[in-house]
Amino acid sequence: MLIRARTRSGLAAVSAAALRRLGPALMLALASACTITPPPRPLLIIPPQAINSATLDDYRAQIARRIVERNPSYVLRGTPQAMLRSLVVVSFTVNRDGQVVKSSVYRTNGDDDAETTALATLRHAQPLPAPPPRLLNSVGQIELFEDWLFNDDGKFQLRTLASPQARDY
Repeated sequence: MLIRARTRSGLAAVSAAALRRLGPALMLALASACTITPPPRPLLIIPPQAINSATLDDYRAQIARRIVERNPSYVLRGTPQAMLRSLVVVSFTVNRDGQVVKSSVYRTNGDDDAETTALATLRHAQPLPAPPPRLLNSVGQIELFEDWLFNDDGKFQLRTLASPQARDY
């Protein structure tokens, strides 16, 4: 018995015996072409842990204490004068080992000596205490700012540890 089927190129005739022989192979080909792809798994996104401000403040205080301990001859003891000679804001990046990998003057009144002293005392305080791991960014660093408050005599206090400023102008 012949089975006739219309194809794009015309009519084709296939015998029933040929279909029986090719049947399992055709079924396998059809089954493999009809695979079911499972939907992709949703990505598990873990939000970063919230940084406890007390932890950050504690770490900043540790750094300030280290700078003061390592530079005692530059540190102002007591109350800063009412009109400061200079305020130098330094931006610096600390790696997981407590090394300062980058530092620069962020804001200043243009007092070159005060700027030089601020950067030098930061470098001299290395290694700084290692930052808590949860404060580190994706490359294992943390960027911080600290203010150096200078009196006329060139001595400074760090804002993180500073005494209240004198009120007489």
